[in-house]
Amino acid sequence: MMSEGIHSVVDTGNQILLLMGLKKAEKPADKQFPFGHGKEVYFWSFVVAIIIFGVGAGISIYEGIHSISDPHEITNPNINYIVLALAMIFEAFAWYFAWKEFKKAKGDRGYYEAVRKEKDPTTFVVLFEDSAAMLGLVVAFIGVLLTQVTGILIFDGIASIVIGVILGGTAIWLAHETKGLLIGESADERIIQGIQEMGEGMDSIQTIKEVLTLHMGPQYILVTISADFSSTLNSDEVESNTAALSAQIKSRYPKVKRVFIEAETK
Repeated sequence: MMSEGIHSVVDTGNQILLLMGLKKAEKPADKQFPFGHGKEVYFWSFVVAIIIFGVGAGISIYEGIHSISDPHEITNPNINYIVLALAMIFEAFAWYFAWKEFKKAKGDRGYYEAVRKEKDPTTFVVLFEDSAAMLGLVVAFIGVLLTQVTGILIFDGIASIVIGVILGGTAIWLAHETKGLLIGESADERIIQGIQEMGEGMDSIQTIKEVLTLHMGPQYILVTISADFSSTLNSDEVESNTAALSAQIKSRYPKVKRVFIEAETK
């Protein structure tokens, strides 16, 4: 019960941090941050993973070990059952809404691919947290029940350790997924391929040598293109074609906010 109480406090604090990250990410670009503050979401998502691991998992495992070494009888397990049942109901509602948002963001992708490719970590961080919370509540319920039925007091401590392991595993997975976003991941391969095809479809461009993309935030993609323009074009024509390609890309992919094109001629 102590572990689940700590878990609930950590969960609440994490949601506040994610909301703060979303709010900070909305700040407009300025001189110091010319590409905006979109990566605030990635930073705070990573912080959430660290807190789950350090506070949630660490204290739960500690409490479990302490309970096993110095077990105490549960005097009134009915209160525990009531609290756990209410927590499951509330958590189920939160999990349902997180699941709906995740399914909306997932689209036609598989579940594993959706997590791996999703550029807005808040969609899966909240879902993973709520899933771990639901599983933790089940483990806590089983721990209390086994302790009551068998009279073996260490089951309570074992359940606490299992909850800590669940939280630790969740935190490691979340940290792994958000690390790439924080460092700088490219856009979806379909977007890169689409940009490549748009460039090569222009009569003035002979070859697209390279398309590099970077997510500066969930809704902000930076694109750089190296293109070989026809040698028959003058500088004004290269400039106008560059502007046209940039406008087409932004129109087709609204998340693309900045396009830099390195024009070369043969």
